[in-house]
Amino acid sequence: MPAVSRLDPAIAARLKRSADGLVPAIAQQYDTGEVLMLGWMDDEALHRTLTTGRCTYWSRSRQEYWVKGDTSGHAQHVKSVALDCDGDTLLVKVDQVGAACHTGDRTCFDAGSLPLG
Repeated sequence: MPAVSRLDPAIAARLKRSADGLVPAIAQQYDTGEVLMLGWMDDEALHRTLTTGRCTYWSRSRQEYWVKGDTSGHAQHVKSVALDCDGDTLLVKVDQVGAACHTGDRTCFDAGSLPLG
């Protein structure tokens, strides 16, 4: 990850990052409220997301940035970005084109509910 980011210092100051400098980013379909996926952003990924209008994430496995949809065509067009009250989670409301999940499913959260009780 880069040592220097182009993220607005006022925004950067509000973030509470994990030990590896990342913040979880929940992607949600802007008009239906459907939760699509969870990705990870560092300061630079957030800067790119805010300035390009496309979700950019940090891949923990590949150790590189990736723009959702650049390979698959299943892009996320950003409608809004909000920081939670603790500053440790982002909510990115998007217009999802195609599948959000790498499995080809619309959402990463359709693998079945866990039993309660």
